[in-house]
Amino acid sequence: MIFGRQPTAMPTPDNALPGRSAPAFPVPTTHEVLGTPLAGPWPEGTHVIYLAMGCFWGAERIMWRLPGVVTTAVGYMGGFTPNPTYEETCSGRTGHTEAVLVAYDPARISPGQILKAFWENHDPTTANRQGNDVGTQYRSAIYWTSPEQEAAAHRTHEAFQGELTRMGAGQIATEERPARVAGTFWYAEGYHQQYLHKNPGGYCNHGPNGLTCPVGIADLPAQVSIEPPRESA
Repeated sequence: MIFGRQPTAMPTPDNALPGRSAPAFPVPTTHEVLGTPLAGPWPEGTHVIYLAMGCFWGAERIMWRLPGVVTTAVGYMGGFTPNPTYEETCSGRTGHTEAVLVAYDPARISPGQILKAFWENHDPTTANRQGNDVGTQYRSAIYWTSPEQEAAAHRTHEAFQGELTRMGAGQIATEERPARVAGTFWYAEGYHQQYLHKNPGGYCNHGPNGLTCPVGIADLPAQVSIEPPRESA
């Protein structure tokens, strides 16, 4: 990732970078790990939710390891600039956050189970920051696409806030809104897709935060192994 202190105030539509009318780069068609299409078509009944939890490299790996996930992809969402590049997003002048598209089979995994992994593997109390990564492009976010996902977001937020309060750990700063309001998910460059599969020793600041989101535990699938975070070289 690009380090250094970046803007922590959102641009407005008027002063955001203008972007472009067409993508600036090609995007791979297939998930390097799961072998499924990055942009569909997916099996009938597949649902999609968009999550942001800092650097999208580690966030995507957490999500593709969950049982029932059909595919994942990284991209930029929640801002104003059409067809942004990584460098533009990292400038803080597009309004986007680094996000992960999570397509999943609702018969195998629920939104609550996905969000349990979301809450437990980053710090949702730090606005526009995850560890060394500072800027609006690293803000925590949930963008839902269905009433079920919205209900799960509210339910898990409340449950995890209860744990944070019990531990004296602050207030959740996660942005939570419908995907249709957050806007288009713009796919990131090919080298970012499944980055930690291609670069197993690459930078990752994600891992268990030591707290448990106590929602739907009885319905969870077998526990997923999450590697501890690695510092950059």
